[in-house]
Amino acid sequence: MQSAMFLAVQHDCGPMDKSAGTGPKNEEKREKMKRTLLKDWKSRLSYFLQNSSSPGKPKTGKKSKQQTFIKPSPEEAQLWSEAFDELLASKYGLAAFRAFLKSEFCEENIEFWLACEDFKKTKSPQKLSSKAKKIYTDFIEKEAPKEINIDFQTKSLIAQNIQEATSGCFTTAQKRVYSLMENNSYPRFLESEFYQDLCKKPQITTEPHAT
Repeated sequence: MQSAMFLAVQHDCGPMDKSAGTGPKNEEKREKMKRTLLKDWKSRLSYFLQNSSSPGKPKTGKKSKQQTFIKPSPEEAQLWSEAFDELLASKYGLAAFRAFLKSEFCEENIEFWLACEDFKKTKSPQKLSSKAKKIYTDFIEKEAPKEINIDFQTKSLIAQNIQEATSGCFTTAQKRVYSLMENNSYPRFLESEFYQDLCKKPQITTEPHAT
C-alpha cells in the first residue's frame, strides 16, 4: 500500500487526489507525505553520492572536473533542463537522476545505459564477451533480475549478437532505453520538488534597522 501511495504522489495521479479529498486535514496529510518523500529523496541521493565516487588522484586543470560531487549551483542545476545529455554529463546530476529512478522503481534503465557505456569502452575481446553475457543475464533475458522493457525482436537480436560480441551488441537497445528515459522519466525529474529545490537561488534577506 505504501508503494502505491508513493507512486501516486510521484506521478500526481488523479485517483489518489480524488479519494484523498480536499479538506484541511487531507491537505495537511499530503503536505506531510511530500516532505517525507523529499527527505527520503535527499538521503538516498546522499547515499549515491558517497558510494558513486571512485578513489583516484584528483584531476587538475578544469574546475568543473574538480567539483565532481560538490552540490551544483542553481545555475549549474538549471543547465540540466536544457538537454538530457547535460544531466547525464554531470556526476551529481547522474546520481540525482538515478536516485529519482529508484524512487520510481525503474532504476534498471539507467543501470543498463551505464553498463552499455562501459561496455563500448572495452577493448579486450575476452572482456567484451564476458561483459556482454553479464549484461544479457542482468538486463535482457526473460525474468532477468533487472529486466528492461524492450521488444522481443530486439532481445532476440541481442541473443544472437552476443555469441560473437562486438561493441555494437547493445546499440539498438541502449538507444531505446535512452529515448524512454528522455521522454518519460527526465521530464518528471525536472518537475520534481527535489530538482526545483536545487534550482532555487538563495534569498538574500536584510534585517530591518532598529529604530
